[in-house]
Amino acid sequence: MSEPFLNYISGRWLSARSGRTFANHNPANGDHLGDYPASGPEDVNDAVAAATHAFKSWRLTPAPKRAEIVFRAGEIIRERKEDLARAMTREMGKILVETRGDVQEGIDMAYLAAGEGRRMYGVTTPSEMPNKWAMSVRAPIGVAGIITPWNFPFAIPSWKLMPALVAGNTAVFKPAGDTPEMAWHFSKIFEEAGLPPGVLNLVFGSGSQVGSPMVEHPGIHVISFTGSTDVGLQIAGRGGALGKRISLEMGGKNAIIVMEDADLALATDAIVWSAFGTTGQRCTACSRVLVHEQVHDRLAEKVAARAKQLKLGDGLDAATEVGPLVNAKQVETVEAYVAIGKGEGSLVAGGARASGGALAKGHFHQPTVFAAVKHDARIAVEEIFGPVLAMVKVRSLEEAVQVNNASRYGLSSSIFTADVNRAFAAMRDLETGIVYVNHGTTGAETHLPFGGTRGTGNGHREAGHTMLDPFTEWKSIYVDFSGRLQRAQIDNA
Repeated sequence: MSEPFLNYISGRWLSARSGRTFANHNPANGDHLGDYPASGPEDVNDAVAAATHAFKSWRLTPAPKRAEIVFRAGEIIRERKEDLARAMTREMGKILVETRGDVQEGIDMAYLAAGEGRRMYGVTTPSEMPNKWAMSVRAPIGVAGIITPWNFPFAIPSWKLMPALVAGNTAVFKPAGDTPEMAWHFSKIFEEAGLPPGVLNLVFGSGSQVGSPMVEHPGIHVISFTGSTDVGLQIAGRGGALGKRISLEMGGKNAIIVMEDADLALATDAIVWSAFGTTGQRCTACSRVLVHEQVHDRLAEKVAARAKQLKLGDGLDAATEVGPLVNAKQVETVEAYVAIGKGEGSLVAGGARASGGALAKGHFHQPTVFAAVKHDARIAVEEIFGPVLAMVKVRSLEEAVQVNNASRYGLSSSIFTADVNRAFAAMRDLETGIVYVNHGTTGAETHLPFGGTRGTGNGHREAGHTMLDPFTEWKSIYVDFSGRLQRAQIDNA
C-alpha cells in the first residue's frame, strides 16, 4: 500500500481535522492519483502554532547550519530528479523535458539559497560620532505564509521557501489544489534533510478554507503569493490592512517584438516555444507578437505552420510536444477566448478543443494562432493562460514599445532585431521586469531577480541577489564605546 498523502504539521503527518479529502487527477487521461486533506482554518491554526513555536529556536540556529539543511535537500532533489519530473508530468501535464527543468530549478535554487547562509550580507559604515560603531544586518520576519500555483509546482515553492528558511523564518505552505503531490514530495525531502519539526508546515486545501485564513491569521507575518492578479490584489488589500508584508507574483501578457530586420527562423523557434511551452500556462508565456508590418504575413505563416505540426499528448510520451491544460475549467476558458478571437483577428492555426483518440479523456486544446489582431483587442490584452497567440502589426520600434508598455502587466518582453541600436533602445525602454534580446519571453535563470511591474507584481523580486528581501527586516545597530553620552546630530552640529 502506498504512503497516504497528509498534511505536515509540527513534524507529524496528519489528516485534516474535518476528515474531509479531495481527489487529484492526471489531466492527460483522468487517472486518479490520490486523495489529499481538505483542510480548514483549524488546520491553519495548528500549523501557525507549530511554526511560531519552532521560530524561537530556528532563528537562533546559525545561518550556515540552516543553509546546510537546504543544501542537503538540494542533493536529495538532484538524486530524485527523474522520479520527481515524472510525478509532476502525471500531476499537471507539461511534457517531461519541461518538468525536468522545473525540478532543476529547485536544485539550482537550493544551491543558490544555501550560499546565502554564509553571505547574508549586511552593511558596515562609519559613524558620524567618534568611538562609535555603525552597522545594519538582516533579521528574519517570523512566520511566512507561502501560497503557490500549479504551473511550476516545484520551482516556485523553491524560490520562496528556500530563501525564507535560510533567512531564519518558519513557514506555513499552501500549494495549489491541482498539484498537491509535488508539495508533498517537497516537504518529505526537507523532512529527510533534517529540518526540525515545525519549521516547515504543509497544509492542503482550497483558497477559501486555507489561503484566506492564512492571510487573516495574526500569527503569519509575511505572505508570499504567486497566482492571478485579481487574487493577488485581494491578498494585498486584506494583508496590507492587517499590517503584513505582502510579496506578489501575478499575471502576464508578454510580448515578443519582431522587427523587419530580424532572423525570422530564429524568431519563429522562440515564439513557438514561448507561446506553446507548458501549453501556454506560464506567467512568462508569449501571448502576443508585436511584429513589423513588413514581415507580419511571412512570420504569421511560419508560426502557424509550426503550430499545426505540434504533437499533442501525454507528457510522459517522448514524442509529445504539447501536453494538456491543467483542468476542464481551463479548457473552457481557452475556448471562450478563442471564440472572442474569431471576431478580433484572422484565425491561421488551431482554434478548437483536441479530443480525438488518445486525447479523449484529457484536457487538450489545439495550439492556436490569430494574425492581424488589433493591439487593444481582448485576446491581445487579457491574460488567457493557454495556447493562444495574438499577432499584432506595428510600424516601428517606438510603436511596439508603446503597445508593450500599455499592458496591464509587465513581467517579460523580448525583441528580435539585428540592429544593436534598436536592441539597446528596447532594453532601456521596455517597462518589464525581464527583457530578452533575440530570445523568447521564457528562460529566466535563478541567480537573477525574477518579477515584474504594474499588475504583475508589487515591487518585490524572487531569486537572484534579491531573494532574501521579502523575508527579512533590516536592523540598524550602533555600538558606542566612547564612555559618554553622544547625542548624534545634536552634538554633531
